[in-house]
Amino acid sequence: MLLSVRIITPLFVLLAGVQAKMITDNCKLIAPSASEKKALSLLEPLTNQEFTVKGQEKEQYLYIFQVCGDAGGLKDAGLVQQDKNKNLVRIGNYTKTRAIKGSDWLLLIYEGGENYDTHCSKEPRKAMIMISCSTSAKNDFSVVLEDNEKPVDCYYMFELDTNVLCPGNSTAPIQQISSKLSGGSIFLIVVFCCLAVYLTGGFLYQRLVVGAKGVEQFPNYAFWSQIGNLSADGCDFVCRSRDNRQQPPTYRGVVTEPLGEEPEERDDHLLPM
Repeated sequence: MLLSVRIITPLFVLLAGVQAKMITDNCKLIAPSASEKKALSLLEPLTNQEFTVKGQEKEQYLYIFQVCGDAGGLKDAGLVQQDKNKNLVRIGNYTKTRAIKGSDWLLLIYEGGENYDTHCSKEPRKAMIMISCSTSAKNDFSVVLEDNEKPVDCYYMFELDTNVLCPGNSTAPIQQISSKLSGGSIFLIVVFCCLAVYLTGGFLYQRLVVGAKGVEQFPNYAFWSQIGNLSADGCDFVCRSRDNRQQPPTYRGVVTEPLGEEPEERDDHLLPM
């Protein structure tokens, strides 16, 4: 029984992931690109949900929105407008989608809605949904405006605040996170880890295997106790200059002593008598 549960559970997870991916793929991009496909994949946690909001018009229309799903049960409609008689007007189709991604927001555009009756040159309606990051767990859907006072390029604007697009959100697809550590920081971390392993392992070995006590438990104590002297000797050898050239022999000074008076030589005996 336990083995069956272990086998069936991953299958359910796998099927759920495939189903979510297929729902997102229902959105057909007008100009497919890798960036837009990646942006749509971030909205997978919002699929299979219907978001509704009442407008500010006199008739109090109800707007229904789905991510890549049939809003209000209307086929291919991503966003619809519903009047008090439950009549639906297609605002935009998810089969004509655009997706623009920012740092913590995404602009989802549904085009190909029903044509305007009299204004906006009777062009097709278009829905723009600004999906933004919100720390609140509640998905807050609201209507902003209907810009239909110009001849062309009219649109409906909506907002959806959700935590799905927040950076670091666990419900978002797993992405590779680039390391923010520099090479020097990684090197220092490795050095400190190696030093910690060396000190801990050496201490345990000296204490448990060798049976050392006191400071002798420190690994390679004899070497580290002499490291100061060795460093000083090395510095003395490298930094201090020594003049080993042979000095020329110095000459000894000649001592001048005052000469004594020489005895007067008399040559009287050389004179003829």
